[in-house]
Amino acid sequence: RRSHGDCVISVSWSILPCSQRREGVSRGESLVNPPILSATRAPARLTIVSRWRYVGSMRLNTLCLLLLASASACVMHRTTPLPSSIPAAAGTPKIAFALRTLDIKAGTGTIMAPRKCVYVHYTGWLTNGTKFDSSRDTTAAGKPGSPLAFAQGARRVIAGWDVGFEGMQVGAQRRLFIPYQLAYGEAGRLPVIPARAELIFDVELMAVMDTLPREMATPRGQPAPPPACPTWAAVNGAK
Repeated sequence: RRSHGDCVISVSWSILPCSQRREGVSRGESLVNPPILSATRAPARLTIVSRWRYVGSMRLNTLCLLLLASASACVMHRTTPLPSSIPAAAGTPKIAFALRTLDIKAGTGTIMAPRKCVYVHYTGWLTNGTKFDSSRDTTAAGKPGSPLAFAQGARRVIAGWDVGFEGMQVGAQRRLFIPYQLAYGEAGRLPVIPARAELIFDVELMAVMDTLPREMATPRGQPAPPPACPTWAAVNGAK
């Protein structure tokens, strides 16, 4: 039994897990004790209890999908109360766009931190599978490519990159699904990046370092120059 905001889901199982099949099901034998699902939705407090008798594993799999859909619906409708100082507004908020991440491999080194220099190997694709860039490609001189360096949060890269490495440690690998609003926007960057293009990156965090100290103070009234990072050769040679 779990509660998610204004949703409550109760599940009681009297059969094997979905990933297993009871001996004899494939021969068409009915299940003796089918599951009972109870879903309660506040504030209506409507309780729906359904019982099925299954004759095959396909129906059992259908039950699992129904349970997953019910749980997802409750999570989607979960609301967080706002402070009383904020006026109430009717309706359901909509998500305009969102950055999605998939952790492929955990890291064990220095953890990513704001305003640090980030060194990352990457490969980028369009959603049609076209690779448009990679730091791992061999250079024109026949040498291996070097990681890209940027100061996190300094707006030297697309917005999806500025936030996409949060929580990573050196050695970690992650896949980023970046909507066009956090990439190159409505116009794209022709001819390589089409308009309104969602981008997919596989990234590996190679190092995290401090930015270089500024050599002189910024004159009053002038914008501060962007932070600079040590070269990869200097970072790699110091290891």
